[in-house]
Amino acid sequence: MKGPRDTRAKDSMIIYACTIFLSAFLLFQVQPVIAKMILPWFGGSAAVWTTCMLFFQSALLLGYLYAWFAVRHLEPKRHAWLHSALLAASLALLPVTPGTQWKPAPEANPSIQILLLLGACVGVPYVLLSTTSPLLQSWYARTGKGVLPYRLFALSNLGSMLALLSYPVGVEPFLSSRNQGAVWSGLYVLFVILCAATAFVTTRRTGSGLPLDAPAAADEEAPPAPAPSNLVMWTALATCPSALLLAVTNHLTQDVAAIPFLWIVPLALYLLSFILCFDARGWYRRPLFMFLLIPSLAGLAYFFHEGTEDFNLKILLAGFSAAFFVCCMVCHGELVRLKPHPRYLTSFYLMLSVGGACGGLFVGVIAPYLFLSNFEFPVSLALCGFLSVLVLTGDPASRFYERWTHWSIILMIAGVLALTAYLGRTVRTAIHDYKLVRRNFYGILRVRETGKPGERDQYRTLLHGAINHGEEWMHPDRRRELLTYYCQDTGAGRAIRTRQSNQPQKVGVFGLGAGTIAAYARPGDSYKFYEINPLVVELARSEFFFLPEARAGIDVVLGDARLSLEREPPQDFDVLAVDCFSGDSIPIHLLTRQAIELYFRHLKPGGVLALHVSNRFLELEYVIDRIASALGKATLQVETEEDEDGDCFGSTWVLVASSPGVFQHKVFNGAGKPVQPKAKVRAWTDDYSSLFQVLK
Repeated sequence: MKGPRDTRAKDSMIIYACTIFLSAFLLFQVQPVIAKMILPWFGGSAAVWTTCMLFFQSALLLGYLYAWFAVRHLEPKRHAWLHSALLAASLALLPVTPGTQWKPAPEANPSIQILLLLGACVGVPYVLLSTTSPLLQSWYARTGKGVLPYRLFALSNLGSMLALLSYPVGVEPFLSSRNQGAVWSGLYVLFVILCAATAFVTTRRTGSGLPLDAPAAADEEAPPAPAPSNLVMWTALATCPSALLLAVTNHLTQDVAAIPFLWIVPLALYLLSFILCFDARGWYRRPLFMFLLIPSLAGLAYFFHEGTEDFNLKILLAGFSAAFFVCCMVCHGELVRLKPHPRYLTSFYLMLSVGGACGGLFVGVIAPYLFLSNFEFPVSLALCGFLSVLVLTGDPASRFYERWTHWSIILMIAGVLALTAYLGRTVRTAIHDYKLVRRNFYGILRVRETGKPGERDQYRTLLHGAINHGEEWMHPDRRRELLTYYCQDTGAGRAIRTRQSNQPQKVGVFGLGAGTIAAYARPGDSYKFYEINPLVVELARSEFFFLPEARAGIDVVLGDARLSLEREPPQDFDVLAVDCFSGDSIPIHLLTRQAIELYFRHLKPGGVLALHVSNRFLELEYVIDRIASALGKATLQVETEEDEDGDCFGSTWVLVASSPGVFQHKVFNGAGKPVQPKAKVRAWTDDYSSLFQVLK
């Protein structure tokens, strides 16, 4: 028979559920909101997302640590007043909109700058939001004796996933960045009110002056505390999927497909596994998922070893997602099996957050400086295999523990060792097949050399992930030949060829790559490259000859191209080529109305703006057309096909000029046509953009 205390707890569950759901929604909604605001300042690099996730995981750890300490050491009324005061004080930090003083200097460390910015702008609200789930679950367990709160954790992850999935389809297309911050801040005020009310209800229902995790009565027998081995296993099982999440995200965005916001898919699957495993019904079935784990680990290892170029993209992404989901289900399912009595749930969640932060720290900070390539991916796979063996052989309820012979255990361990050896061989191959491999915040750069030394067909390629950033013939007689996206019939090539034979030409270029465009330079010309990645500048000067052997004056400006141009006086460029839209990250801030206006302030009256928009997934030409129409500019879309030898790649360039008469020059005869408008596409501004509207 239910007692009145249990009835009251169940009746009041609605306020706990609403508060936890809203906090989780805000917790994950603020991530894309604030990240989109700061992406332009750091070049739109995919590494910005990884660094943001590291910050959010670390802030989550601080929130869980606060919840653990408060539940263990503070009496309910004192804690309620303290928490309500902190929530009220955090309102002074609203709205969560970073000021322009946070724009980085060219020489600043981007990782440190991002962490400091996020800490100052959203740190306190985010930490307080992150305390909500463990804190309120503990409060709820205290208000009703025997009531298990773990289903509230599944509800929390459901709110997180809805926030994440709703952003690209329900928020970004309809709200400007400023309005996104304002709406989020308004919902945060509602959360503060709701959470304070929940704290008040909790103090009235508990009626005890003891800390919230203390026994309700002196004669109650306290449940046994978790063993140290449990704490270690909780942390390890949380570390593995966190590291896999970021490693898989990096691999997908850099080596598989250049799809914007592809990081949402792994993160959604990561949260879905939490929801299914922590739901009261417990969707995790050990025999099934342990069986599926074998082909999942083998498949991921095979894809990593063989590369991804020869596989169908849709099948590849589906396979990656399914295998990653199985790994998460195994780790989170085993976490549920090891969950403690509700009295110790704050310790449990603290270890989960420690593991999440360790995974983020490993992939986001340690790996880029420790590994030359994406080796955190195979390391995480091997860790998943070892953990699966540990939980099976260490669980007394497991068949492997009671019924199976020691030979079975030996075979399991041998299988994991074989997987590790296979991945180790893959790691060696990833370095051995390239002349040079380097890595920094902006990603992995590889220099590949093809052909026999000294032969006329020997050439070098600069790769960023799976994206070709330029090629050059190595034979001295062919070093100035144009290759890839910059041949004479491309949009950039035609724009540069409008030059007059007896006058010097001034050309600006966003994105250096191997420096191919410098092959157009003549004596007396001036070429100015803007490049955010210092490693690209280093390799262009040391491994390729376009810059060192250029016939004109070459200047390279380090830093984000738009921020650098904003600080300079008018440059009077004849041609400004913007080549930043074909890589794995789309720097939206280079394609807004304010950006186009800036470019034309630095162009001569008859100058040409050339934008390289070759992309398998986005139709960026329609955005350019909207902006050009609003500014009274003319456009010309120049598309070329790959030549028979494969030296000149197929490309799409959109040229913009102040007058249609510019495109009457003979080099543009039959080259292309004006961009045809698309009704559903809006012009992008610094305050509004939506990739969802230009997906192919």
